[in-house]
Amino acid sequence: MKNKKLSKIEYAVTQLGETEPPFSHSGFPDEAGEFLCVCCSNKLFSSSSKFESGSGWPSFNSPFSKEAVATEVDLSHGMRRIEVRCGNCEAHLGHVFEDGPDPTGLRFCINGVALKFIPA
Repeated sequence: MKNKKLSKIEYAVTQLGETEPPFSHSGFPDEAGEFLCVCCSNKLFSSSSKFESGSGWPSFNSPFSKEAVATEVDLSHGMRRIEVRCGNCEAHLGHVFEDGPDPTGLRFCINGVALKFIPA
């Protein structure tokens, strides 16, 4: 269920599975807080799992909880990737790759427009 009207880019990313251009999102503060789904306010990631990947999108090494996100195989664009969706409303968030830092080795590469930051 939506808690606000989505902007054109938020809708395109979360509902149609599009991707915002790299480095197009102004980023989020480095302060402690939580990253929520822009569609349903589900807690997705903690600031403690955020890191700078240099990819152009916000990156995290683990979700807030096991139930926070869902994953599925994405065979679009001629490649095999693992899509990340909100575990509550199924909004498209981004993809997860196995090239992240310790301790998980994962890089959740998430569209910035799919997230809203709430300071601690």
